Amino acid sequence: MRRFLKAVTALAALALFPAVAGAQEGQATIAGVVKDASGGILPGVTVEASSPELIEKVRSAVTDGSGQYRIISLRPGTYTVTFTLTGFGTVKQEGLQVPSGLVTTVNAELKVGSLEETITVIGETPVVDVQSAKRQQTLSSELLTSIPTARASNAILTLIPSMVQSGGGNANVQLQPGMIVFGGRGGRSNEGRLQLDGLNTGASVNGGGVSGYTADVQNAAEITMAPSGGLGENEVGGPAMNIVPRTGGNSYKFYTYASFTGDTLQGSNYTPELQAAGLRAPGAINRLWDVSGSSGGPLLKDRIWYFTTLRHRGNYTDVVGMYYNKNAGDPTKWTYEADTSRPAVSRSHTPVQPLARVTVQANQRNKFNLFWDEQKSGNNCGAGSSTASPETSTCSAGEFQRVQQATWTMTATNRLLFEGGIGTYLSDWGGKERDGNNRDMINITEQCTAGCPTNGNIPNLSYHGQASWLTAWIGAHTWRASASYVTGANSMKVGYQGAYHVDDRFTMWPASVTYRFNNGVPNQLTEFLSPNQYKSRVQYNAVYAQDSFTLDRLTLQGALRFDHSLSFYPDQQIGPTRFLSQAVVFPESQGVTGYNDITPRIGIAYDVFGTGKTAVKFNMGRYLEAAVNNNGAYSLLVPSVRLANNANRTWTDANGNFSPDCNLSNVAAQDNRASGGDFCGALSATTFGTPTAIASVDPRVLGGWGVRPGDWQIGATLQQQVLPRVSVEVGYVRRWLTNFYVTDNLIVGPSDFTQFSVVAPSGAACPACVNLPGGGGYTVSGLYDVNPTFFGRTNNLTNLASDYGKVSSVYNGVELSVSARIRGGLQLQAGSSIGSQAINSCDIRSKLPELNATNSPITGGVAYNPLNPYCENAPGITNRMTALGTYTVPKVDVQVSGTLASSPGIPLAANYAYTGAQIAQFIGRSAAGNPTNVTINLVKPGEVWGDRLNELNFRVGKNLRLGRNRGLIALDLYNALNRNSAITNNQTFNPNATSGSTAWLAPTSVMTARIAKITVQWDF
Repeated sequence: MRRFLKAVTALAALALFPAVAGAQEGQATIAGVVKDASGGILPGVTVEASSPELIEKVRSAVTDGSGQYRIISLRPGTYTVTFTLTGFGTVKQEGLQVPSGLVTTVNAELKVGSLEETITVIGETPVVDVQSAKRQQTLSSELLTSIPTARASNAILTLIPSMVQSGGGNANVQLQPGMIVFGGRGGRSNEGRLQLDGLNTGASVNGGGVSGYTADVQNAAEITMAPSGGLGENEVGGPAMNIVPRTGGNSYKFYTYASFTGDTLQGSNYTPELQAAGLRAPGAINRLWDVSGSSGGPLLKDRIWYFTTLRHRGNYTDVVGMYYNKNAGDPTKWTYEADTSRPAVSRSHTPVQPLARVTVQANQRNKFNLFWDEQKSGNNCGAGSSTASPETSTCSAGEFQRVQQATWTMTATNRLLFEGGIGTYLSDWGGKERDGNNRDMINITEQCTAGCPTNGNIPNLSYHGQASWLTAWIGAHTWRASASYVTGANSMKVGYQGAYHVDDRFTMWPASVTYRFNNGVPNQLTEFLSPNQYKSRVQYNAVYAQDSFTLDRLTLQGALRFDHSLSFYPDQQIGPTRFLSQAVVFPESQGVTGYNDITPRIGIAYDVFGTGKTAVKFNMGRYLEAAVNNNGAYSLLVPSVRLANNANRTWTDANGNFSPDCNLSNVAAQDNRASGGDFCGALSATTFGTPTAIASVDPRVLGGWGVRPGDWQIGATLQQQVLPRVSVEVGYVRRWLTNFYVTDNLIVGPSDFTQFSVVAPSGAACPACVNLPGGGGYTVSGLYDVNPTFFGRTNNLTNLASDYGKVSSVYNGVELSVSARIRGGLQLQAGSSIGSQAINSCDIRSKLPELNATNSPITGGVAYNPLNPYCENAPGITNRMTALGTYTVPKVDVQVSGTLASSPGIPLAANYAYTGAQIAQFIGRSAAGNPTNVTINLVKPGEVWGDRLNELNFRVGKNLRLGRNRGLIALDLYNALNRNSAITNNQTFNPNATSGSTAWLAPTSVMTARIAKITVQWDF
């Protein structure tokens, strides 16, 4: 069966390859109505849209019986629209800026006259889309090259008000390319999509929407950003960024770009106050550069165009708050000692990276696009992080990322359009082992519960040895095909989409153990099955039908989509390893047997006054969680995941030799102190080191109709043109997630747990407690500890949450945006997103107290565990605001531009480590597993917030002109206000420290200090 599915997949891809996948190739639409001077409709009018962006030069349509026309699948750009009808004079509208993804309305009035009579109008580009319920923000190439940002999608993504970055935090990413996993407010944090020409460039794991691929933003013709799902083409309901790349043209053009900055161009925001607050050392940009050269033109005029780029970039950056370890590589030393003369420096650079795109007009009807981008890493080693010493980092060794695309468009008639395509994202990825790494150097984590002066004073520090490394291969293969039938009033489309996702990983933990210390004293160790093999495959196929019908001022849109997805796991092996003496071989097996879903979507747009300046819109639809590896239920039954891959045990190093003198293969507790050995507690997983599976899934979770996780969305929007080329939009959105599942440990029930409470520290013995709510001393209830008889015993069944109780996740928000493109060189876009999300699974938790971070009922929600009682997560209303704009000062031809992003902080925790003796008093017995300490968060979600991050970037540049050649030399100023707000904080609560690096909420990383960057561009 599996071979049959693979064969079908391969044949489908081959069958489509000449018509290879691409439903949305940065498409624009021009539509409108043609009338005569008396207001009567005119059928049969020939409408032609011409632009230098079209290799075929002209696309045409004919008005239908209602006088309406529609021209779809256009590239964004500047257009001339011509209207002709026998017996009437010709009307021509020029200078229309047509963005992708939306409908640009161009109406015309023809007067009786000869064809030789032509009325030419310099068209005022409409700014309100009155024929689509879709919300979208569009950035032109002119705006993209004018604002001060890194040439990467991550920098642009932070300028979307409704974007939510996975993991909470707000990384400072404006300066250099990097990967951001993102989602929409109220949705899953990994649901965002990064597309190139409408084809996904995401990896085959974790949401499947993004990857380490750095798209060429500098040479984009346009970027569109949609905050939520659309009609039938959309699998998921999250935000999407689509990069429409440049193509060649009928004349040769060359583009050069270079930017540079370094420590001599950077200020300092490391104030005495910040130092006193606990930041050990500031970060700094030592060197950063980005250089590229591009060219485009005809290989054969009007038939074959090319566009190519060569790019090289790199950066040397100090790691915030981290120094090299004086004890690194010394097997006799077990603590971290900072070498303050050697700040940790991350060095990264790439070889020259090539990109090529070819556009072919094979004949009058058929057009092909071929694209290849090869991005190879240099031989670079990381330098840790604010909580990881450099010796723990992995290295890159020439791994590559490859994006390949081929698309086809066939204009069969002026009403019938066929499209198809295929795209891949392939990557040899994973941090590799450092050269000369000593595998006997075991990785250690410093807990630092009450200060750690003997061990670096850095809570949660990872040091001493490389923790693990990874050899991995991922391959995302997607293909699409569609047919559109368009009349003036009606636009119908049917389509097919498919994907095959590959995820292979091979993970190594040296010595198969890691240690945990507290102020340099061992108290716990973790054992691993290492090396560990992981293989997972996901397939999905979808068909959809959608229609858009315009009747006078009202446009109705609707779509139905059918999705079928499944997963399976190729044969794989674990062991032999240190803790698994005999290899375990797993034959190919099934994961998700088959999800079947029919999802409806509708949209309504109404031109309120018939002027094209005021639109009311409504949309509603159901969307699905992405079908991709390591997401949802698709990889729950990977054989290596079903085994107990790792387990913790308490460790008392009684003889002080930093070696666990116990039989680590024995799962039971051992006390060898009387004979000069150590105490080692019972393993947290009694099946560790055996081929016994501890995880299974109810078949109802793995297949059926309507059981795949998803979400519903409702939105209402008012869009108004307030001035020529200036529009304001305000909208309401509501989202709620559906179809949760939870994991039930069948060995235990609620009666097998002891419920208890703890009292937060307070008083003179806790100087830091003045910072806790009410000064501390309050009770934290709803904690659970399993009966010691059942400690380490697991038989997990993943099941439908509805079998146990109610789970909810609901978001309500208001979105506001302003867009202006005023003649004279002023462009501005600004917006805000205000809303709140409430997540509640208290009903479930009371019945499944064993819920933990690995089987949380809500992806991206609270990390539940028996010691986290906060099953209701409703931190309150937050607001995110962004703005970007550019203006060219006339006469002096000076360019001024800037960006602003104001993001709320994230809810913070106060993780306090109670001693084992304290917990025993609260429970009435020793905690299961005899832990040295037990960590409990003392504050509810939303009680304590991180700093709000406000970043203003500014550019001033001089435009240069020499004949037809144009250039720019600019000075970019990042973090112009030199803010030093904390991006991450120490969330370990130390009762004794009110300042310094071990104090609660001490900043561990802050915004990069004000820095100038020199940018030079020259186009000829």
